Amino acid sequence: MNKEVKNTVKIIPLGGMEQIGMNITLIEYEDNIIVVDCGLAFPTDDMLGIDLVIPDITYLKENADKVKGLVITHGHEDHIGAIPYVIKELNMPIYATKLTMGLIDGKLKEHNLSRSVRKKVVTHGQSINLGCFRIEFIKTNHSIADAAALAIYTPAGIIIHTGDFKVDHTPLFGEAIDLARFAELGKKGVLALMADSTNAERPGYTMSEQKVRVTFEHLFQEHKKSRIIIATFASNVDRVQQIINTAYQFGRKVVVEGRSMVNTIQVASELGYLNIPKDTLIDVEQMKNYVDEQLVLITTGSQGETMAALSRMASSVHKKISIKPGDAVIFSSHPIPGNEKAVSKIMNELTRKGAHIIFQDTHVSGHACQEEIKLLYALTKPKFAIPVHGEYRHLVAHRELALNMGLPKDHVHILTSGDVLSLNEQEARITGKVPAHGIMVDGLGVGDVGNIVLKDRQQLSQNGLLIVVVTLEKHSGMCLAGPDIVSRGFVYVRESENLIEDARQVVAEALDGCLRRHVTDWSRIKASIKDALSEFLWKRTKRNPMILPIITEV
Repeated sequence: MNKEVKNTVKIIPLGGMEQIGMNITLIEYEDNIIVVDCGLAFPTDDMLGIDLVIPDITYLKENADKVKGLVITHGHEDHIGAIPYVIKELNMPIYATKLTMGLIDGKLKEHNLSRSVRKKVVTHGQSINLGCFRIEFIKTNHSIADAAALAIYTPAGIIIHTGDFKVDHTPLFGEAIDLARFAELGKKGVLALMADSTNAERPGYTMSEQKVRVTFEHLFQEHKKSRIIIATFASNVDRVQQIINTAYQFGRKVVVEGRSMVNTIQVASELGYLNIPKDTLIDVEQMKNYVDEQLVLITTGSQGETMAALSRMASSVHKKISIKPGDAVIFSSHPIPGNEKAVSKIMNELTRKGAHIIFQDTHVSGHACQEEIKLLYALTKPKFAIPVHGEYRHLVAHRELALNMGLPKDHVHILTSGDVLSLNEQEARITGKVPAHGIMVDGLGVGDVGNIVLKDRQQLSQNGLLIVVVTLEKHSGMCLAGPDIVSRGFVYVRESENLIEDARQVVAEALDGCLRRHVTDWSRIKASIKDALSEFLWKRTKRNPMILPIITEV
């Protein structure tokens, strides 16, 4: 690393750049590190069998003695989902607002960690001291209550991290965003603004959550005779509140389906962030006591996830709920980029069962559009801008906004995960790189599936597997039995007898060749079987299956 100016703070994102999800950023000054957020990402299509992806905290573990604490902006999975995995490796105190902490608590209990972790609930407007940093929690709006932006006071200056935010003057729960506080910080002087880029490509303002209420009322009015099923994000507590309010208004009972939805609603209502009128919520088992027009189902699966409740209903594998002709199914979210196919598939399946699909304006985003992002720049007047939370094109769109707001070109930095940005009053520049590859979680295994295993899975899924079994005599190396060939996912053996017979011939010749050359080393015999067989199969089928020779000796 280059020689550094006095009072230089480092900003190190370990995720959340060039992707939606896995948000985690380190702020480092000399012997002090704080961690902002600790989220997970969901696997992409090419990550076969992977459940989720968590950040690589190698750098944090190497500097464990410097870590002062983990500060969380809000309770969505892409900001809190990796906490249990990271806490197992590196126990640090956690600071968050009340609802956020309630959701974190649930995760820690699942992993039997709740006793060993130090936690502190922080209110909006409160500050905490961690090492040389002071962190102030500022009220913002998002699609979950209790979201906060962070003003991080460092020896080099104030860094504002917005978390996920939008400007909602009429939020469903609690106060509106504290714009006055952002303006006060702007007067004090802000060194850097790290703001949400998710909607940086969208002009104008994000609608208020209140707008959704009107649409719901119209839809309930329109479908008075139908059972209404509404799919939304489990974590969108405000949306769930709207649905419960409208159901109550129309005298309907509400059933909640989907594990993550049930958990979130339970935590939110226990902590007073959800107001559920008496006798409105009923259990799945009680549905049979009511006719269709008295029921509303709130369910997970708005993104077409295969294991979510709505997908199970659509494919008739849900144990307790089946779709009936005349059901009104409302999708109260937009498909996340990449999920369109899955959502479309579910819609087709539901329509086939006679359901009526509603996909109109029953969703508003939880993220700021261009005018709100500009407003934040106007209020805080930062010296440097670091767009965060978004795919590369979102970060670039955000950079354009910052330049339009008058920031010089060399004062706006798009980082990639793992970059070390050194920042002081005079300049900001990238001075290093730390490990920041996502770590894949498969079942109970964390990080034991890497690129090699994934490549094998991809090859198996695309080309199948051939197992060649050969028995050799111990001393002479003569072939006593086989070669036998077992095919899985390559060809159906009974319909390809000629091909398999010819393949056996090829393996037998390769074995004979090894014997003639007095090759006794198993790895060389296996290699020559593999080479001969793959060449033959490619010529005959233009396919490239995984070939697994197994040799036994007697």
